[in-house]
Amino acid sequence: MVFSSIDDVQALLGQQSYIADRALATVAFLALRLNRPIFLEGEPGTGKTEIAKAIATALGRRLIRLQCYEGLDAASAVYEWNFAAQMIAIRAAEATGDKADLRAELFGPDYLIERPLLQAMRPQPGGAPVLLIDEIDRTDEPFEAFLLEALSDFQVTIPELGTIRAAEPPIVILTSNRTREVHDALKRRCLYHWVDYPNFARELEILAARAPEASERLSREIVAFVQRLRMEDLFKKPGVAETIDWAKCLLALDVLELSPEVISDTLGAILKYQDDIARLQGLEAKKILDEARQSLEPA
Repeated sequence: MVFSSIDDVQALLGQQSYIADRALATVAFLALRLNRPIFLEGEPGTGKTEIAKAIATALGRRLIRLQCYEGLDAASAVYEWNFAAQMIAIRAAEATGDKADLRAELFGPDYLIERPLLQAMRPQPGGAPVLLIDEIDRTDEPFEAFLLEALSDFQVTIPELGTIRAAEPPIVILTSNRTREVHDALKRRCLYHWVDYPNFARELEILAARAPEASERLSREIVAFVQRLRMEDLFKKPGVAETIDWAKCLLALDVLELSPEVISDTLGAILKYQDDIARLQGLEAKKILDEARQSLEPA
């Protein structure tokens, strides 16, 4: 399956319950058509990771995820040797006296543990995989430099085995929560898109796709409240992921409409810092709820 148009992208992603706006669908279409990586930057919880999953599912491709973290190096992202198995093989060879070609055997495919970048270079059933490099901003500049080279040629080098080049380049999606600036050289290799919080109509559409059991009234109240909540001076504003989680929590509690009491009891689903939760207790939650409901009234 291929995306033949921007509308096709939106429709196929919609089938995976991912509601993409026109701008994001355009970037996805161009990236697939031109075989360019996508660099998605934005606040946490705005759907950057989810689009990689949706594209993989829509195309019937394998999703390979490299979760970035501080201290991640090239070896951890590409491969490592199974030292435990190698030691067993060495001891077995010493016991039997059969040491011929032991080095070549020890550093062969049987003892190689493939990590995400190497896996992405391998042929996969159904076509090239989707490689998700998640939260690239958590790594450091040396890893960025390595990644720049790997994505330029779609190849990695293992000293003991040589260079492994992808027969078909993977579909690459990088995400960043912008905890630090990623180097321009890496961004230049990609098609860039800022993933912002959705407007009311699109967030309501997203919620309908992800939590269809919620009534229209409850869904509208949830989205209006979250949209109003994002205007507050919070340490961490709730993303779309929190909107969906909150709706599912309210459904589990058989809530039919929002109330200050229900909001107070379930704030942990949408806010993740105690200082933010403390601010929204009591009268402040009621005030925001009243303002959210006023925004729903016909003009």
